[in-house]
Amino acid sequence: MGKKSSNGSSAVRTLGPIPDLERHLPSDWWRTLFTSLYLKTDGDVVENDQNTVREVDLLVRATGLEPNDKVLDLCCGQGRHSLELARRGFKNVTGVDRSRYLIRLARKRAKAAGYSISFHEGDARKFSLPESSMHTVCLMGNSFGYFDRVQDDLLVLNAIKRVLVSGGTLALDLVDGDWMKSHFEKRSWEWIDEDQFVARERSLASDGERLVSREVVVHAERGIIADQFYGERLYSRKRITDLLTEAGFTGIRFHGELNAESTRGHDLGMMAHRLFITAAAPRKVAAAPRGDILFPEVTVVLGDPSLPDAVKKNGQFNPEDMETIEKLKDALGELPGYTFKYVNHHNSLLQELKNAPPRFVLNLCDEGYYNDAFMELHVPALLEILGIPYTGAGPACLGMCYNKSLVRSVAESLDIPVPLETYFDPDDNAATLPSSFPALCKPNFGDSSIGITKDAVVHNSVELLAYLKKLRDEFPGRPVLIQEYLTGPEYSVTIVGNPGLRCRVLPILEVDYSGLPKDLPPILGYESKWLPESPYWTKIKHHQARVDEDQKRRLGDYSMHLFERLGCRDYARFDFRADAHGNIKLLEANPNCGWCWDGKMNYMAGFAGMRYADLLKLILDAAQERIAAERNLRKVTGKAQGQSGKPQSSRESDRVAAGARSR
Repeated sequence: MGKKSSNGSSAVRTLGPIPDLERHLPSDWWRTLFTSLYLKTDGDVVENDQNTVREVDLLVRATGLEPNDKVLDLCCGQGRHSLELARRGFKNVTGVDRSRYLIRLARKRAKAAGYSISFHEGDARKFSLPESSMHTVCLMGNSFGYFDRVQDDLLVLNAIKRVLVSGGTLALDLVDGDWMKSHFEKRSWEWIDEDQFVARERSLASDGERLVSREVVVHAERGIIADQFYGERLYSRKRITDLLTEAGFTGIRFHGELNAESTRGHDLGMMAHRLFITAAAPRKVAAAPRGDILFPEVTVVLGDPSLPDAVKKNGQFNPEDMETIEKLKDALGELPGYTFKYVNHHNSLLQELKNAPPRFVLNLCDEGYYNDAFMELHVPALLEILGIPYTGAGPACLGMCYNKSLVRSVAESLDIPVPLETYFDPDDNAATLPSSFPALCKPNFGDSSIGITKDAVVHNSVELLAYLKKLRDEFPGRPVLIQEYLTGPEYSVTIVGNPGLRCRVLPILEVDYSGLPKDLPPILGYESKWLPESPYWTKIKHHQARVDEDQKRRLGDYSMHLFERLGCRDYARFDFRADAHGNIKLLEANPNCGWCWDGKMNYMAGFAGMRYADLLKLILDAAQERIAAERNLRKVTGKAQGQSGKPQSSRESDRVAAGARSR
């Protein structure tokens, strides 16, 4: 419980005088520190336009930035450097930070200024941007050295190296550690506005390598607002040079010193006497063909053709499905260094996996265990229990994405636009139905467009009630989503790979409805996937999307955010559609998306010049690279982990990153 101030309001508990600041320092202090209060305590420096302009002047001069360069502002905070770059005409700026509050503020400011900047949350050690996608990465405002282990700082540098092009530039702004060790103020205090002041204490950590700080923020009437601790590593010129060299950077240069100004004229803390460093990423060469495949013997798990399948035409496997499987086998047979075994009898699947555990599984059982789509997650769950590594998403991800309303909520939390929607429970009354038409009705649970037919687009309440009755009859007890019907261009984005490793966004696909009869609503419904005699099967085409660079980047960013937040692995597809005004909104997230030769993912691979076998190899390589990385992590950390390589410690598994601390 908090203490009470003199006027009776609740105040935060303070620790009072303490002899050892380090003992009270949370290892993950950066997870909660960067809120609106941070902009109050440090606003005299980090909301100071003169500081920002001077820092960006040096950044541009030291790196030789050109207007069309792709720039990542890592640990961007509220986006002050990104916004200044955009103001100067830099067109391709991306900002990443741990703090949701600061990222949302950055987006708001960019929108108000009319700047096209991509801001999103991400872990500085493992953020979701494609390999070799940036010409310059900058860490400004002393945003390096937050972690309690030097190894984590090295992970940040390795993540930067991954996203930089061959020979790309890292720009690093951080405090001069040697100077700070002998010049830091042990105690200070200052008013931050007319009602609040902050008192600061500082001391060196026991090893002398970090400066531990404490801030007690006090309101004149409400009392203590915060009593918080943070610690930052003090890098000397030699130590940061050695760390950059260890990470593979070359051409390390020091460009003088940065000294911030304070509008309050008080304690500058860690923003005083900073170094500005540039370094070049190593030259990247094309990887030679690998002769050391981690799992050359692959067991492919598929749906069971001998069992009913409610999703497919006539409730069973059809000749088209058998042709798809044969084309899969032919393509996999082209891959050198691999041998494949196929398992598709579900009645004996568990026993077979237990008696002769495969070394590695290519999980293509998107029909679900016993061909039950609700049990798609059961196959990876069995593999997890038995300790068998496999491709694709885990059970938690598959379970979440099967619930469309949950995916929509996650997208909203990431500020990804979604259609207007009403969740209609089977027990709800018709009086709760929306009155905006046209609308699209579909089951909340399901994939493969089950329950979405040409009649799913309704234009009035009579059609809506009729289709709701149809869905209730066919899928009793299943909730229904009644969505805004989107009429603009429809796009799909496929990601192959994993955040922090190689991660590739395939060329974007656009659905071409121009050949569809005018009396049919342009949607990708059940008929387009399962009824060869339907115009939806024969008349709908696909081509590479005709989108400008801003739309392309936005679709890629949305997909990357969802891929990471939903816990997708190795490959996934995300479908979007624009409304009548051109606003692009999320339709669905598809982990373990359709892998067939005539599916969207293979179309997109074709746009990139790949054959079907190349796409399958890309998925295999992504999964095996992920598993190898997870095994290496276990060796380094020595922590207990699950069979699939997913860390069980919340500290290991949380997607967190340092923000932009100034003092």
